[in-house]
Amino acid sequence: MSAHWSLTTSVPPVPRPALRQPRALDRAPFAARAVAAVLLWQQRAAQRRHLAALDDALLRDIGISRADAVREAAKPFWRD
Repeated sequence: MSAHWSLTTSVPPVPRPALRQPRALDRAPFAARAVAAVLLWQQRAAQRRHLAALDDALLRDIGISRADAVREAAKPFWRD
């Protein structure tokens, strides 16, 4: 008895994973994404400078220690 494949044998279709819906930023051109990144980086840098400038009483009011503020202010602007 010989086993052979028949061309008429149907193979079930392979299920395809659902495609991820692109986010609005994914569809934006490169220049728009670059501008958005630079604006975000500027905002982070400014917020970290302001945080570092707060006095201890204000930091206590918002529940952040001086060490936490210094650690956050020391992060580079590109790091979240």
